[in-house]
Amino acid sequence: MKKLLWAGKTINVGEHITTHVFGLTIDLDIVASTLVAAAIFLFLGFKMRSKVTSGVPNKLQLFWEIIVVDLVGDLAESAIGSKGKRFVPLGVTLFMFILICNWIGFIPTALHPGSSAELLPPATSDVNLPMAMALIVIAWVHVESFRARGIKGYFSHYAQPYKALFPINVIEEITKPITMTFRLFGNMFSGGLMIAVMTTLLPIFVVPFGEIIWKPFDLLIGAIQAFIFMLLTILYFGMAMSHEEHDESHSSHQQPVLETSH
Repeated sequence: MKKLLWAGKTINVGEHITTHVFGLTIDLDIVASTLVAAAIFLFLGFKMRSKVTSGVPNKLQLFWEIIVVDLVGDLAESAIGSKGKRFVPLGVTLFMFILICNWIGFIPTALHPGSSAELLPPATSDVNLPMAMALIVIAWVHVESFRARGIKGYFSHYAQPYKALFPINVIEEITKPITMTFRLFGNMFSGGLMIAVMTTLLPIFVVPFGEIIWKPFDLLIGAIQAFIFMLLTILYFGMAMSHEEHDESHSSHQQPVLETSH
């Protein structure tokens, strides 16, 4: 029981190497981890571009083709249709960037393993990066919805299928970035939490074996969460640009006319 209470005292959410600039607290380790992830993503992209060929693709090109065509491209086409091609670059960028951010945590960067924090923790294990990405995505979703439906259609779709559901639909839109944020942040933070629990509760000679066993699961969770964030992004764009409720209402008004004329 004493060990459990000690673990609860030593596990903190959002404990990072910080500095203060103009009254703002900057997490230096998260900024560094984000920049490293962005550099890796850009390197892979430019490397593939320099080696791209119309013949037999190399391993890197084949990897990118699977991500762009089979993973994101097919999903965007099935969720949005022909207009979904516009959002394939966004989906690929989100998936690859989040995946790299998540997998950086697999690299041991702690100066004193078990007693000091990682110098390059997963950037998604801090709530700020997932929230920033979620807010950008949802803001873009509303812009596309406004463009696809117009002023009247944009506001009227909140009253579908019944006007009484207007408040619930508004609340649903407000909670979308919140759920996207905490789904990604919570699952990635849990990986670090498991390591912290093991290093606190288990004997010191058992800790390395526990980390070795847990790390592969951490990699799998990181890949799944990157896919889910990208999937929700594509689905939200598909729902925002859909005109199904207008088509249904139009067909319901036309049906009696057809029956009468017959």
